[in-house]
Parts: sequence; structure tokens; C-alpha cells
Amino acid sequence: MSAVRAGSAVPGVVASVLAPNPGPMTLQGTNSWVLGDPALGPVVVVDPGPEDDGHLTRVLEAAGGRVVTVLLTHRHLDHSAGAATFAARAGCGVRAVDPAWRVGDDGLDDGTVIEAAGVRLEVLATPGHTSDSVSLLATYAEDGVPRVDLLTGDTVLGFGSTVITHPDGDLGAYLDSLDRLLGVVDDRGVTRILPGHGPVVADPEGVLTGYRTHRRERLAQVRAALAAGARTPEEVLAAVYPDSVGTPIEGAALQSVRAQLDHLDAHRQH
Repeated sequence: MSAVRAGSAVPGVVASVLAPNPGPMTLQGTNSWVLGDPALGPVVVVDPGPEDDGHLTRVLEAAGGRVVTVLLTHRHLDHSAGAATFAARAGCGVRAVDPAWRVGDDGLDDGTVIEAAGVRLEVLATPGHTSDSVSLLATYAEDGVPRVDLLTGDTVLGFGSTVITHPDGDLGAYLDSLDRLLGVVDDRGVTRILPGHGPVVADPEGVLTGYRTHRRERLAQVRAALAAGARTPEEVLAAVYPDSVGTPIEGAALQSVRAQLDHLDAHRQH
């Protein structure tokens, strides 16, 4: 059984196939994850990715042509657009929090357990990036050694920080989700994060702690911008995210600003 190698199809318990959709928001591209040993039976595919024929073919090949179900970490198109097409090819369903993306009747409720081809997956509701975001706790054995990985979609990336996609995303929920994931890492002995974009994270606790610290620092910067006279989201953006103005990530940064302003306003009212 091989170790995970993000970026290309690898046979074994955990494999990643990198979608050909690089960009400012997708980094090198979307990681489509294949979980389970095809020699033991149909596997699970997480986030088949965009509607790209070649990519979907490579994911199905990595799965050994047998897939028991598709799981979506959230509704964003770079993760989900190809899901229905892939499921039709594989002859399986699609499970998602958002009913609009399901193929079949099964959703992804918090605490749901899915077992297939030597892997046990537990669904963890981790809203914040989007309202329907989930993470997946994967336990399995690799070369006889127990492993515990955490698939995070866009909640935690391989590098950089994620966007709170206002108004669907929510910063308070996101901070709660980071706290929950830190608890899971500690309680369950998670050794790696398998993100929706970027490389595998070998220091889950350190990265999650860094994410939480980063969010608190940004909130402090937004408070400072407001105290200095910023009144509109655009004025806060210019003060807190000046390098984003006029770039392809300006819209995403503005979403995060609006989410931060909503969070601060909600806390002022309580």
C-alpha cells in the first residue's frame, strides 16, 4: 500500500488526483481524493472536482473503476461540478449536505460513518467557509500501521488561508470549526490533513493553531481600521488587505471583510 502523494493517481489506501484547474483561488488545482484499497472492494471518492472529462477519467482509474459513493466537502464548483457525471460513470450516488448536489437520497449528517474498502470515514460538520462545509476523519491501516487522516475540503488548505464566503460563510462558525478540528486532532491522534487544495499538511495541530491565530489577528486589524475611520467594507479592505486591491483575489478578500464586519457587529450586540 502506497503513501499518499498529492498531485497524481497512486494505487493504495489513500490517493490524490490533481484537477487541471489552477488559479488564484484553487492554488495548483483541486485535490480529488480516493479512499480505500481497490483490492478490497469499491472505494470512496471525495470531491471529484470540475466537469473535466480527462480528470474524471483519471479519478475513476485511480479508484480501480469501482466506487461505492461520492462525498462532497461543500458545494463550490471546483469540488462538485463533475460529481453527477462522475457518479453516472461509476454507477454510484453522491452524498452532500446540500440536497441540490445529491445523487440519491443520502446526505452527510454530522456523525455519519461510512466504511468501505478498508477505510472508516466519520463526517464532521465544519461550517464557516460555506454553510455546508464538512470534514472527514479517515481511519485505516497502511502496511499494518494504523493511520488517522483528516480531509478538510476548503476549511483548511495546504498553504495560505481560506476565504469566508460571505454571506453564505460565517466567521463565528468557522472559528468554532477550527476549535472542533483542534479537539479532534488531539483526541483522535490525527497525523495528517488532506486538504482540498495544496499539499498534505504534516503538522495538523500547528497549522490549525496558526489558522486560528491568523483569524484573530485579522479581526484586530479590522477593529483598528474601523477605529481609524474606515466606514465601508471597501475602506476596510484597502486598510487590511491592500495587496488584494485590483487583483484577481479582491472579490474573495472583500467577502472575508464583510464576514469579519458581520462577526464584529454580532458580538457588539450581545
